[in-house]
Amino acid sequence: MKASAQTQAVRYVVVVAAVGAITVVDFRLHVNPTTVALMFLVAVLLASAYWGLRYAVVLALAATVAFNFFFLPPIKTFTIADPQNWVALFAFLVTALVASNLAERARREAERAKGRRREVERLYGLSQRLLASENVLELLDALPRYVQDTFSVGSVAVIAAGHPSIYRSSPDALFDESVLRSTLLRGEPITQEGVSYVPLRLGMRTVGALGVTGDELSRETLDALGSLVGLAIERARALEALSKHRAEQEHERLRSALLDSVTHEFRTPLTSIKASVTTLLSAATLDDQGRRELLTVIDEEADHLNRLVGEAAEMAQLDAGMFQLDLQPHSIQDALKPAMDDAKSSLENHPVEIIAAADLPNVRMDAQRIREVLMHLLENAGKYSPSGSPIKVTCEVNGDRLVINVADRGPGIDSFEQSLIFEKFYRGHNQRYTAPGTGMGLAIAKVIVEAHGGTIGVVSQLGSGSVFSFSLPIDKGSLGTVTREPAVAKTS
Repeated sequence: MKASAQTQAVRYVVVVAAVGAITVVDFRLHVNPTTVALMFLVAVLLASAYWGLRYAVVLALAATVAFNFFFLPPIKTFTIADPQNWVALFAFLVTALVASNLAERARREAERAKGRRREVERLYGLSQRLLASENVLELLDALPRYVQDTFSVGSVAVIAAGHPSIYRSSPDALFDESVLRSTLLRGEPITQEGVSYVPLRLGMRTVGALGVTGDELSRETLDALGSLVGLAIERARALEALSKHRAEQEHERLRSALLDSVTHEFRTPLTSIKASVTTLLSAATLDDQGRRELLTVIDEEADHLNRLVGEAAEMAQLDAGMFQLDLQPHSIQDALKPAMDDAKSSLENHPVEIIAAADLPNVRMDAQRIREVLMHLLENAGKYSPSGSPIKVTCEVNGDRLVINVADRGPGIDSFEQSLIFEKFYRGHNQRYTAPGTGMGLAIAKVIVEAHGGTIGVVSQLGSGSVFSFSLPIDKGSLGTVTREPAVAKTS
């Protein structure tokens, strides 16, 4: 950094003052000429090391004049009587100039080393910021500001191969777009009108171009910056490709799971319907009771098929976010009682106990959707629990949430599977072929609860049953309002 004119003037004054101070002290103390020369030489070295060569040269010349006038005989004249003193004076001047030049070189090298260290630290800091972006468009949009903030340059612009837009650090950043695109196509650095255009390279391939104005960066730093940014862009592209590939694999896995689940689940009702229809169409004589039983089987299994198709369609809507909630203050009983009726067939062999305080506050919910959540949890509890085992439903307030628990005495869920059972089409390893289901019920329940701003989870232990819990935000307007419904404890 160059010193201001005022600073330079002050330094020249200090240099002259230093010569005067050394001269006065040494002259009064009658110091021998050798000591005086060494003191002047030390001053020259200090001036060169800290301020630069120009100040050291001025100090050396002033010291030569003072040395000649005050310390070489005849004293207080510029005449030198002894030829040896000419040699001494010349040796002092040459030594001072050479020493100051060497000190200046050392100072410059130290400054360059510090500058390179700062640039390496800035490159490292920039690399850490670039690693946070995993999307090419997001990276290109943020990259000019990252470079501008890291290197304190005027403005930055970047363009990437395959992306025609030019991304700038600020809307008023002016760059020659033709030169920037030429740098991308030719892959060669260009400096024009104070602007440095650098190709972004990955090996021998050019993946973009960068334009920088303002503070001048070294060519080495610009090349390193180009390589670093090019690598970051290719990394983001690779991550995008990997994410796309994983998404395709996940899509294929879900498609296979759906086909497997649908094939398995549809086979039972279709077999029952086919057998019933075949019997009705056969020549076998059936009484009215037998005919009615077969028609009842057909009706129930048709409803079962219709429900399976409905769940699949609902899952697709929930995944796409194509649903709206009718959020109104409701008592949890408004959803729990209808859900008990919906899950009646799965609960008919289980005593169900419901524990809910009479003064539970209302919650903001879509009663129909929460009814569906409770129905899925109750059905699962009934399907996976041994016949005759009890099922308990509890409702309690926890802070600003109402927590609903559904506990069963089923086989339990392995700790590894507890994080997977809310995924689409996933069914427990030990239950997937022992109980009917498509694996969509809990996934549907999870999406609905989270859309309400709540959470859902499970606590389970193998051989001891499971407790499924979900929470809903309490309606603030109903705080302090008592819901006059008695606690329910019944067996069905």
